[in-house]
Formats: sequence, structure tokens, C-alpha cells
Amino acid sequence: MFNYLYKKFKFMQLKNPKINNENTEKKTPQPELSTSLKDNLNTLKKILGSSDDIIYREFSFGSKRQINAAVIFLEGMTEKAIINEVIIKPFMYDSKLYNLDSELEFGNLNSIKKGLLSVGEVKQSGVIEEIIDGCLSGETIFLREGSSDALIIQSNGFETRGVEEPKTEAVVRGPREGFCETMSINMTLLRRKIKSPKLTFETIKIGEQTRTSICIVYLKGIVNPKLIKEIKQRLNRIKTDAILESGYIEQFIEDEPYSIFPTIGNSEKPDTAAGKILEGRAVILVDGTPFVLTMPMLFIEGFQNSEDYYSRPFYSSFLRILRFMCFSISILAPAIYVILSIFHQELIPTTLLLTMASSHEGVPFPAVMEAGLMILTFEILREAGVRLPRPVGQAVSIVGALVIGEAAVSAGLVGGLMVIVVALTAVCSFVVPVYTDVVSILRVAFLILGASLGIFGVGIGLLVVLVHVVSLRSFGTPYFAPLAPLTIEDLKDTFVRTHLWSMFTRPRTIGWHNLKRQETGSKPEPPLERENKN
Repeated sequence: MFNYLYKKFKFMQLKNPKINNENTEKKTPQPELSTSLKDNLNTLKKILGSSDDIIYREFSFGSKRQINAAVIFLEGMTEKAIINEVIIKPFMYDSKLYNLDSELEFGNLNSIKKGLLSVGEVKQSGVIEEIIDGCLSGETIFLREGSSDALIIQSNGFETRGVEEPKTEAVVRGPREGFCETMSINMTLLRRKIKSPKLTFETIKIGEQTRTSICIVYLKGIVNPKLIKEIKQRLNRIKTDAILESGYIEQFIEDEPYSIFPTIGNSEKPDTAAGKILEGRAVILVDGTPFVLTMPMLFIEGFQNSEDYYSRPFYSSFLRILRFMCFSISILAPAIYVILSIFHQELIPTTLLLTMASSHEGVPFPAVMEAGLMILTFEILREAGVRLPRPVGQAVSIVGALVIGEAAVSAGLVGGLMVIVVALTAVCSFVVPVYTDVVSILRVAFLILGASLGIFGVGIGLLVVLVHVVSLRSFGTPYFAPLAPLTIEDLKDTFVRTHLWSMFTRPRTIGWHNLKRQETGSKPEPPLERENKN
């Protein structure tokens, strides 16, 4: 109820022109360059400061009438070979500049752009903000005397990490390439997967200080235009100093910031992102990170893997069911063990009960504290293993777990069965990596509910979580679809995965704008059966 009233108030606030300053404020005109080269250089030096990596190179060109000019670029962010050979050298040595008929013509920026500069992209602008953004992004700025415009010349060149196998989404069968930190390379990886003229890239800059490039990727004709409009509105509302990773964007535009469940997906694999785009989703690329955002996101996506679609459906369906089982075990196993130990011993077989009693004999802590200590120990070891250098981290994770677990059992601080339960819970939590953080929180919550209220507490907790998940939305799409609301056609790719040739439509809650995915009649048949039908 309160959540509905809060959303209603925010909606009315956005619609009210007196409250929404963005609708009432007029855009102030942006400062522009003058026709004096000296004044322009002084203006840019005041804005860019006296940093040592900013290079100002002044020179003159022309035969009869010398024209003063300058180039500005960032050392380390630009390719010096392009600046020396493609930009400066033509002005000083090109034969066209010594043609008397074209002498005055080549003082014009448009003529320079068309006749001298042999680079891929050259933009002309007189707005100082655009010029500064271009310079800080690794482009070269060309200024000349007598012109109130500048040329922004593409000359980006800096050290980047190449395309490597992603560390977070390893597969046995499938592409081994992953996104990197350079947005232009990531755009190319997506273009290689989807060679369609409808694939669209729209780039904006966010961050008052970082001016980070953000790119929205979608497929025209398949994506819902309202989704793209909503994404742009949420991105334009971001007013912050820095965007350093896609996680910043995710926290600014997600639907439910107070929910432990993520409503925006992320991936490091181009084939996964391309698959989402082809279903009617949108992807956000952020310069400087290999993780891209996908939206809208459904709860079921956490149990899906790109390799499911590269293997035959029988084993893929088995693995998907296994992931659901592991997710349930990872959040409920410690709570169920504590419940059986404290409240419902009569449900345990006699032999197992005697084993549990003997393992707990001499342990000074109750079962709930025993489970809490082991879970806390596991979280500490996992965090240490992640943050330390890889060789040391692996040693801490493996040796630390073995030594501490064995020492705790030998000292009588915990029972052997509790160590097994927590170890099984920990392993199961890594089977569904998308919800690893969710599992860590729910595991502790269900443990507390089970220790205090028994099986009724766990039942109440499951009901609350289910109601919460069903109420979530991701960019207007029901988060628990296709189960709530129930869509029979989309169950082909939920708990099990059917054959690819039987998936005729895209997910209806996402790709309803253009449902048709493939033609019917794609089922493979032996030659004799096909001839008999004909």
C-alpha cells in the first residue's frame, strides 16, 4: 500500500510542471569560440588547466599567406602517428597548399576537412563544451586563425585489454570471447553477432566530472519503443559527478532499489547480450567496464545459461532443474537442519537421529549459533579468497576451509554434520551465480525464522518472499513472468528447455511488439518421412 502511494506521488511530481524543474528551466546558451586563435587558446588553457599531459602544438601553414593554427591533444590518449603523419604533416608539406588558386580556399575549415585530413571521422564545432569533451576523450582539436569553429579529429589510441575469455561466465561449449573495457570493441563484438541494419547504437555522456560514454543498444522493429523511451528518461535524470562502472548505472535506473533481488541483468558475454537483444530487450554498454546491462530482467533468467541453448534440450533441462534445486538448498538447508534439531526430532529417522546426537555431543553452542558461526566463517573465507591475489586467494579458500573445519570439529566447537550442511549450502550457492548475494541474505533470514518459529517461520518467510518477487517489475515487465502472470507458451523455456525448432515466438511479456521468431515447420525429419509427406 505504502509502495503504491509512494509511486503515485513520484508520478504526480514528474507530471507537475511547478515541481519538475526540468520542464520549466530553459537551456542556457553554451559558450562558443571566437575568431582569434590566441583568445581561443587562452580560453581552452583556462578550462583544461596546466596539466603536463595536455599538448598545445602551434604552427603555420600556407605558401604566400601564412595562417596560424594549433592542435591540442592528450598525451597517452591519442595515437601520435596519426597526429604527426595525418594531421600536422599535410599542412606543412602537402602540394595542394602551394597551389595559388586554392590558397585562400584551404584556409577554410570545410576545405581542410574534405581535402587534407585522411582520417575516419572529423567533426566541426564551435561549442567549447563539445571541444573539451572531444579532447578529453582522446581526440585531436584543430584551431586556426580567423575561424570561430574547431575540427575534432578522431585520433584515439591508448593501451586496452584485448578480447579474452570471460572469467565470470565460463562455458564448456560456446564462444570464448568476452567484453572488454573499450566500448568501441564491445560495439564491434555485438555487431559481429547481429549483422542487421536495424541494430542501433545510441551514445550519451553521463557524469559531470568523468563524462563517461554510455551506449544504448537495441534492435528496431523488435524492441518496444516505450522501453527505449523509458531507459532514456531514466538515464537523463542521472546527475552525478562520476560513472565508473555499469553498477553505477544499474543503481540509478533500477525499479526497486530497496529489493534484494536484481531487476537489471548483467553479462560479460557478447552471445548472451545478443540473445537478449534478439528477444526484444535493450543493452547498455558503459565505457571502462566489461559488464553490460540487460533490461528488462526476469527472475527466471538467473537459472538460464547461454550454454543451455548450445546443447541438446534433454541435458539442458536436467541442469536447469538442478539449478532450481541448488537454489532451494542454498537458502533452506541450514534452517531445515536447525528446525529438525530443535523442534521436530520425531521426523528424523532413528539411525540418523542417533548420528546427529552423537555429532552434537559435547558442542557448547546451540544448533542455531553453531550454524551461524559456520556460515559467518564461510563468508569470511570467500571474501578473503576473492580479494587476495589469485594464487594466495585459492590457498586461503581451500586450505583455510579444510583446516578451520577440521580444527573446529576436533575441538568440539561444531558438529561434523553441521560442517557438511554448510559446505553443501556453500557449493549450491555458486551454481546460480546471479543470485549469490540474494542467497547469502535469505540464508541468514530463514535461519533466524526457523530457529525462532520453526517450520511456520520458514513457511511465512517463503510466502513473504514469493509475494515480494511477484510484485516486482523490471521496466514495466512482471518480474516473475511467465509464471505470474501465467503464460503457457513461454513455459517452453522456464523449468525445462524444449527444442529450438519449437520456440516459434519470443517471450510474450518482452517481445510482444514483434512476437514471431521463426517459421513453423523447422522440425528436422528423415528424408523418407519428408518425401512421404510431399
